[in-house]
Amino acid sequence: MSRPSAAGLPEEYLRVGTSSFSDFAAQVAPNVLPSARCASAGAADLAPHGTTIVAATFPGGVVVAGDRRATMGNMIAQRDIEKVFPADEFSVVGIAGAAGIAVEMVGLFQVELEHYEKIEGAPLSLVGKANRLATMIRGNLGLALQGLVVVPLFAGWDVATEEGRIFSYDATGGRYEEHAFFAVGSGSVFARGSLKKLYRPDLDAASVTMALLQALYDAADDDSATGGPDLARRIFPVVLVATADGVQRVTDSQIADMVDEMVAGRRQRPDGPAAPLT
Repeated sequence: MSRPSAAGLPEEYLRVGTSSFSDFAAQVAPNVLPSARCASAGAADLAPHGTTIVAATFPGGVVVAGDRRATMGNMIAQRDIEKVFPADEFSVVGIAGAAGIAVEMVGLFQVELEHYEKIEGAPLSLVGKANRLATMIRGNLGLALQGLVVVPLFAGWDVATEEGRIFSYDATGGRYEEHAFFAVGSGSVFARGSLKKLYRPDLDAASVTMALLQALYDAADDDSATGGPDLARRIFPVVLVATADGVQRVTDSQIADMVDEMVAGRRQRPDGPAAPLT
């Protein structure tokens, strides 16, 4: 164990080191990292899992939305979990998979981006942020092999190219840029199918948000792990928008109004709005 310095801190804290907080933590306190966990057999079956996250771009940015349900086997573990978070001023991360590990990883990722900016004096590029997240997911591979998989969806406003961009991942940390729209989680197949019919590249932020709400509704209609809007408890999806002005959360009252409009339309057409044929 290193001796304390005159300032009362271990020497490692005073060295000029890496701009990566994860690398720094691995040196001085590896036990705080999610990758340090050791899961026992069957732990994945007992851990709450988050489900469906959707994202779509529009000419001024990108919108990310997530349902509010966490499941544990065939049980609903939580009805109002939040799975979409601002990563920094211009980017958003949504989580699917083992909820506890995923939320911890998001917190570490937020610190990682802030630490880099403080050390380097400038923020990472959007692609750089996406690559840092890929490295963190790769560090979780040991737990992923035990069933505690974390598969986030990352999106944000690219200051350099002046556009919204979306990045998906696999459990090994593979990073892939998606175009127009994408979805992850157990209901992602149904959500992407819905967006194929509803999405257009010329939609504005409000129209894209409605398309994502429709996609989550369709996912919940066919996937029991995805939660639809809870009208009795007034629990609605979390929606964040990243633009040149930064990341903003769409207010609950705005989402409530859009959900009420959507549900009224579903009473007339339960399978959702018809896609234009031209």
